[in-house]
Amino acid sequence: MTSLQTIEVSKSYANHKALDRVSISVPSQSIFGLLGPNGAGKTTLIRIINLISILDEGEVLLNGKSIKTGDTSLIGYLPEERGLYKKMKVGEQAIYLAQLKGLSRHDAKKKLKFWFEKFEIDSWWNRKVEELSKGMQQKIQFIATVLHEPQLLIFDEPFSGFDPINVNLLKDEILKLRDNGATIIFSTHNMASVEELCDNIALINNGRTILEGEIGEIKERYRTNIFQVTYQASKDLLFDNHTFQLLETSQKNGHKQSRIKIAEGSSSNDLLKQLLSQAEVNAFEEILPSVNDIFIQEVNQSN
Repeated sequence: MTSLQTIEVSKSYANHKALDRVSISVPSQSIFGLLGPNGAGKTTLIRIINLISILDEGEVLLNGKSIKTGDTSLIGYLPEERGLYKKMKVGEQAIYLAQLKGLSRHDAKKKLKFWFEKFEIDSWWNRKVEELSKGMQQKIQFIATVLHEPQLLIFDEPFSGFDPINVNLLKDEILKLRDNGATIIFSTHNMASVEELCDNIALINNGRTILEGEIGEIKERYRTNIFQVTYQASKDLLFDNHTFQLLETSQKNGHKQSRIKIAEGSSSNDLLKQLLSQAEVNAFEEILPSVNDIFIQEVNQSN
């Protein structure tokens, strides 16, 4: 089981402070969303974790100990800027990349055969990289990232360039990697994927951590006491406006649908009692803010 922590990590370039005392805690065997707008400092932090860049201050801990050069063999990194040798054949390049991670040629070929069959790309083995589409090339790089079975995986925009079918294929593989013991850092601007995959998130803006925690707990923290009800009624709903605020009502598939905000001190049960006295209720649920809503709110406030 692999856990990762950064403790007050800072990094400056000339007059620009890319990271300012950034602390995050990535639990073992979890998918951790590293979020932030462009230029927030995410890539700088990822490069420091990978020992590509050197921090100015702070510490990075892998399994509770300061990360060192030899630990890079435990990490698989898929950068946003992809890079394969265009003139090399796919198979030879995949073997070469696997050998850089410490696999023997024999073991690399054996593992690559498994992954190429899994992704149904056996026929690409002897083709040059330049003959492949962007999505096909990214499949090769994904395989190269996970082939040596690293304990810590870092994916930076892993779904860029993929069609929806291949996005789902990669999502399934990422979930399997976590379930098989890997700890995963996942950086993306696609908030729907964050909601679907991530257990925990950290939001970085202007080089600082402005939000971190488990997704469910964060959404609970930002709840707005707004409920959506689907119902049938001959008349409009009537409420005491000091307790319940009717925000909007629409018609959908022969039913009415309303969003209602509950004032502090009242409960969803109180609302449901009011609804049942006026309508036949078909569905009733609390509308929690999405990660996208929270992202926009927090970044705007911190700016």
